[in-house]
Amino acid sequence: MSELALEDTSGVGDAAHEAAGGQVVYITEHGRRLAAIVPADYATDLDEDLADARAARESLADPGENIPWDQVKAEAGL
Repeated sequence: MSELALEDTSGVGDAAHEAAGGQVVYITEHGRRLAAIVPADYATDLDEDLADARAARESLADPGENIPWDQVKAEAGL
């Protein structure tokens, strides 16, 4: 795992090549991680996971209607 300080932007090209080789490179500012450069192959999966997480958060924010427990049991055949 590598880290690249924001103040050291001259290493971005090397960091990109390191990520292309399968490494995650963290971009830091004053020792705090702000972002990461990841292998391009991971980006598609990451985008899908982030979209799923956003959708889950949105659905939790809107709880919907309450369904009586007896109805849930009946629909489940219990």
